[in-house]
This record gives sequence, structure tokens and C-alpha cells, in this order.
Amino acid sequence: MSAVRNNSVHHGITRRTLSTVLMIALALITTYSLHAKDKKDKNAQNNQPNADLRKFWESLDLSKFVWPNPPAITRIRYTGYWSGEKFVEKKQQAKKPSWMARVSGVATGSTPDAKPRWQLVIPNGIAVDSKNLVYIADSKVRAIFIVNVETGEYSMIKNGFDAKFQWLTGLVIDDNDRLFAADSGLRHVLVFDKNHKFEASISEGLYDPGGLAIDNENRLLYVTDAEQDLVLVYDADSPFKLIRRLGKPGTKHTSTLPGEFAKPVGVAVDKDGNVFVSDTWNTRIEEFDADGTFIREFGEAGDSPGYFARPKGISIDADGHIWVADAMQDRVQVYTPEGQLLIWMGDHGLLPGQFQSLANVMVDKNNRVFTTELYPGRLQVFRYYTNSEAKAELDRRNAEGKKNTGQKKPESSSAPAAGD
Repeated sequence: MSAVRNNSVHHGITRRTLSTVLMIALALITTYSLHAKDKKDKNAQNNQPNADLRKFWESLDLSKFVWPNPPAITRIRYTGYWSGEKFVEKKQQAKKPSWMARVSGVATGSTPDAKPRWQLVIPNGIAVDSKNLVYIADSKVRAIFIVNVETGEYSMIKNGFDAKFQWLTGLVIDDNDRLFAADSGLRHVLVFDKNHKFEASISEGLYDPGGLAIDNENRLLYVTDAEQDLVLVYDADSPFKLIRRLGKPGTKHTSTLPGEFAKPVGVAVDKDGNVFVSDTWNTRIEEFDADGTFIREFGEAGDSPGYFARPKGISIDADGHIWVADAMQDRVQVYTPEGQLLIWMGDHGLLPGQFQSLANVMVDKNNRVFTTELYPGRLQVFRYYTNSEAKAELDRRNAEGKKNTGQKKPESSSAPAAGD
């Protein structure tokens, strides 16, 4: 375990050094969609420095961004990012308006692009549907982006058109592709059917809804409420009745007792129905069973790997590991349910695997890992390699070593956990 941390620290130092060189360069590069094709710039001759910077960025071998460092078996690989597109207004040559146009007040001179473009500004909640489309709640844009991260194509659930939004936070999608969206500004959770049509609003007991999680097996919806220091539990099906509350109300963010919270933000459910809550101001993770009984807690305040400053987003992978996004440290850390640190990635910066005001993390059924951050607003995409995949790679290396040397390599054949 210590060797892995040393490798990770060395990797982090290397990336921080590179980040210093590229920081100014990256700040000048216009955000662009994941896997978008390059387009010729009509003003390339007048914009040569920016073109050179973009070329330098694209020359980087992104396949080298893996955790932990080689020759250790890769457990996390960077695959790309998505940030949306800036609105571009097409200027048309101004024409002298006719006397009739002047009298009628018809606008002339410029015409906006017929297809407006949008970019992420304050992305937060993340969800994935059965078609592997990624949903991103953007608090500032007041919309939910629906993205195909393979092609970069997207659509939106827009404020004022499909629903009314004020400050979107958490998202979750159940096994019927129903979408639940928390809006802390309007103090409710909206429910949309699989066709993104409004179905219901959940507001009973809510004041500041944030993170969402769903237990498909027991049909339970979990909603964190940071202002009330509670996690509220609802029936996940109509009429969405409030079943119980986790935590103690009225403590005004001061309680440190087990089973109570101070500004809880993130929530996740494992395959057994156990619930994990990021107790943000108490810098810890708390676990409850499906009946709401407190099980354990882990974590303490600090600024190095294995510690928390402001844990927020939380998710659980196929192997039961707990992924936690720390907003203040700009770091994603992976733990066992008992709280043992397995691997970590991230620091402050703009390179792959670095973050600026990290908001959330989510691992889907295809072992894709998504993170959202605010500066710049972007969704980073990674690939998690499971314990079974890591074991298969270890067996392959052992077999190759035996074939090349005529004897078995002295490596363990057991499956390494994340970071081992």
C-alpha cells in the first residue's frame, strides 16, 4: 500500500510540474466538445499563437494519464472530457434598411446562429440512463444536459420549456429511466418519465435538497438536505411518501455524534442497500443500513491523501469501493466500506485528472467514472478497471513472464484491490 501511495505522490508531483508550464496555455484555449473534429480557422494567420497552443495540447498522449503509475497495473485511466460549446453569433453584413423596414421597426444588421450552443458553467449532479447517456445538472444554466460522451452530441431539458428550474443540484435515474432532479432554489425534487416529461414534484419535509440516490431493490429515494442536517427517505414510486429521516434536525450544523450530520451533501447506495453519506462539515463518511440504522463512520480532517477537507460527491463502484470527491482538496479518493484508502487522484489544475473546484463524482454500470468541476465547467471521464480485470491482467503478466523466463514470476496471483 505504501508503495502505491509513493508512486501516486510522484505522479502527482510530475503532473503539478507540467501543470505549471501549461497553465497559461490552457487558459487561452477555447473549450471544445469531447472528440470534436478540428475545424479550419478562417483567421488562422492572425491567430497563430492560439493555434500553436491548441496543437501542443492535442499532441499530448492522453493514454499516459493513468493511476497508479506504471509498471503497476492500471486501475483508472483518463479517457476525455466534455464542456459543451460556446454560443457563436454569426455576423451578417449590415444592409441599409428600406423605408418600410424602418417604419415597421424590423431589426437588421446581425442574425444569431439558428442553432444556439451551450456550455457548462456550474455543473453539479450526474446520472446515467439505460442508453448510457450522461445527464449533467447545471445550476447556473438552469438546465439538464443529456450527453453522448462518445460523440459529444447533446440535448437539454431546459428551464421555461420543459420545466421550471432555479438552482439544480443532484440527479439520479432509476432502473425505469425515470429522472429525479433536486432543485434547492425551489425546495423540491422533480420527477420526469423516461421521455423527460414532467411526472411529479416531491417537496414534503424538504428545505434545501441536494444529493440524490436511489435503492432500486427496496424502492427508496434518498435526498440530502444540508440546511436541515438531514437525509430524507421517500418511497421511490408514486405518491412518493416521506418514510423517515436520517440525522437530527435543529442542531444548526454543530452535531458530531454518530448518525447525525453537519451539512450533508452527497449520498450513495450499494448493492446491499447500505447508504453512505458525505457528512461535509464533519469531514467524514457515515454508513447506514437499508432500515436507517447507523453502522459506522470513517474519515477525519486533513489536507493529504486519506483525509478530508470538504467531502461532497460520493459514489460506489462494482466492487463496492467508495469514491469520494473532495471539493477543497480537488481530489478523488477511493476507499473500502470500512474506510481504508485504496487509491487517489487529483490536485489543483487543468490537466487530465486535475480539478478546479471539484463538485461531484459518479461511477456507472459500465465502470465509467465521471467528475464535475466548476472552473472551468467541465465533465471529466475516466475508466475504472475492476478487481477481476486487474486479476486478469496480473495473470497475463505472470504467464508472459513464465513463458519468457521458463519459470513463474514471484508475483501474487490474488486479485489486487484498487490501488494495491
